[in-house]
Amino acid sequence: MATYILLSTLTDEGAKTIKSNPGRIKEVNNELEKLGVRVTAQYAILGLYDFINVVEAPDNMTIARVSAELASRGSIKITTLAAIPVDDFIRSLS
Repeated sequence: MATYILLSTLTDEGAKTIKSNPGRIKEVNNELEKLGVRVTAQYAILGLYDFINVVEAPDNMTIARVSAELASRGSIKITTLAAIPVDDFIRSLS
């Protein structure tokens, strides 16, 4: 499984949703599981983004589909990054 970082920013609609239903945050994690993505870490953060999620997915197409699905709901904007373990990166330099 490959690791990806999802940086997300709530839209006004998304902020209203989690204010009225904070449990929705965890519900989305269950939906991701059904789409083939496993959340390994999740943080609410301060700054340019509202949340950071570390996830595992089998391939780029799966994570692209999931990112598009989440963004199409209109509650968040997502930046998706592929993450390479440092040891793998170092080995690739040899």
